Amino acid sequence: MKKILLLTLTLGLSWSQWASAHAIMVKSSPEKESSSNVIPNKVEVWFDDNVGPKYTSLAVVNTKGERVDKGDGALETFDKSHLVTNLKPISAGRYGVRYRVQSADGHIVTGKFFFEITE
Repeated sequence: MKKILLLTLTLGLSWSQWASAHAIMVKSSPEKESSSNVIPNKVEVWFDDNVGPKYTSLAVVNTKGERVDKGDGALETFDKSHLVTNLKPISAGRYGVRYRVQSADGHIVTGKFFFEITE
């Protein structure tokens, strides 16, 4: 009986650690849902844990659905929780950011947010 209880506890703890291993976006620049008159030259996203380079994507689109990033989205060399893409010249307007990364547990995490550039 003790062996079954110990096995159940061990599996339960292992499952809870595995289940909570999905990467979560914790910060962005420009900030999520922000409005500013400063025109950025890049978009950056940070996660709560390192993410893998496989399946990594970061895209920025305007209200017409046209990509305004340079297609160079990549993880920072020394910080694998930091994803960056450079922007083409943009002007005032609302922009959408879509990201996709692979968490340490192997699961794909996707998300999106918006920011606005004012006159």
